[in-house]
Amino acid sequence: MRSSDPRPGRVIPSWTEPIVAAASRVVGGPLGRHAMVGRAAFWTPLRVVLLLAVVTLALGWFAKSPCLQQYRTPDGQLALDWQNNRQYVAMCYSDTVPLYSIERLDDPTAVPYRDAWTDGSGARRFMEYPVLTGFYQWAAARLTDAWQSLALPSALSVVVYFDIVAVGLALCWLVAVWSVVRLRPARPWDAALVAISPLVAVHAFTNFDALAVALACGGMLAFGRRRPILAGVLLGLGGAAKLYPLLLLLPIVLLAVRRREAAAAVRTVGAAAVVWLAVNLPVALAWPDGWWEFVRLNRTRPADPDSLYYALSYFTGWAGFDGHLGPDQAPNTLNAVSASLLVAACAGLVLLVAKAPRPPRLASLAFLIVAAFLLVNKVWSPQYSLWLVPLAVLALPRWRLLLGWMVLDALVWVPRMFYYVGPADKGLPPDWFLGAVLARDAMVVLLAVLVVRSVLRPDTDPPRTDGDDPDWPVRRASHRVVRSVAVGQSPRNG
Repeated sequence: MRSSDPRPGRVIPSWTEPIVAAASRVVGGPLGRHAMVGRAAFWTPLRVVLLLAVVTLALGWFAKSPCLQQYRTPDGQLALDWQNNRQYVAMCYSDTVPLYSIERLDDPTAVPYRDAWTDGSGARRFMEYPVLTGFYQWAAARLTDAWQSLALPSALSVVVYFDIVAVGLALCWLVAVWSVVRLRPARPWDAALVAISPLVAVHAFTNFDALAVALACGGMLAFGRRRPILAGVLLGLGGAAKLYPLLLLLPIVLLAVRRREAAAAVRTVGAAAVVWLAVNLPVALAWPDGWWEFVRLNRTRPADPDSLYYALSYFTGWAGFDGHLGPDQAPNTLNAVSASLLVAACAGLVLLVAKAPRPPRLASLAFLIVAAFLLVNKVWSPQYSLWLVPLAVLALPRWRLLLGWMVLDALVWVPRMFYYVGPADKGLPPDWFLGAVLARDAMVVLLAVLVVRSVLRPDTDPPRTDGDDPDWPVRRASHRVVRSVAVGQSPRNG
């Protein structure tokens, strides 16, 4: 750190991060000692970071655009050009496109969870996503119908649908970026890692996870701003979109016990439970078979190729915990092992909170529980890595390390796509893809170890600028003192 700080309390990345210092040479080098910081009329850190996010999201859309190309069939009809494995060779695959027809979203009369369809094996299937995500898809499909009914430039309905979904997901990611900036007023530029992450460029539009990420980040921001009920509402909605935001309730409870500040945690957990039930209960009561589909699918599906279990099975020849299973036969032993490992990880988190010399930061525990869930789960779909991006930046703001992990994780997409092409069609054998999966898992384990180290040695934790957790709701009086010190004023007594 240079001797003269242009704004006390503000972290200057071009002074503290070698990778930023090197990149700053393109625009004249690191910030000068006498530069005026925080006085820009328009280009504030928030607006710059949001602009970076818009650019990254635009690159993400262009990366998916080859899968939106159309062609005319021999009978003159327009069709989506997924010929010759285009979706894999061009690495533009998105679940959004095939699900539009598979889940009957192209049928205006079909309602998710109420109406079933028959798959290739003759089994009845329903919407396979949690309720909020399912109705997000349905709403986008109905907006597609409205667009197609107007005299506006158009394309195949599935292309219009993808674009409408992408706009909503892009807005969600901007909310996540905004939340990270607001959570770190002394380190606003850390949010640039969330904005420019290669994982965003590759996976923002691979599935619908940005919706849950936005709600989880918004929930953390609301909690840190002393609005526990709003935090619970947002986390409950996040759990209704993708279950992982509910995992963040465990760190909140553990820290509340450690700090002996239970009131905010009780209100947050209570609000989350009420909201989750309010979203799910009507669907579960009206269409129980459709609502249960998400649970049934996750119970019966085997280990996915992205999981640690599948990679170990492939490289060692091990048949897995359940051996060879028939269609729709649940891997009960694998399910039990995965659940047991998650319980063990939760117990480890309890022990870590108890042994830490001071209460850990909420972001650190949130990253650890989500990373543990992904590592021990039997499914790690590629877009799930988006869950970790804001949490990793909040927990461990080390630019070179995080960019290295994000690049590696994003590059797993390449052998994954060519794994689906197959060696017979000039693709890749499984070894490349599964080796990349193991490398990604090892990198996430390394990040988790470093986060644990920062919890056990809080003096090495950069976000603790005032010695406390910036994500935990502090008492109003102490908040004023901390804020006055951050802007270079002398705190007053009385």
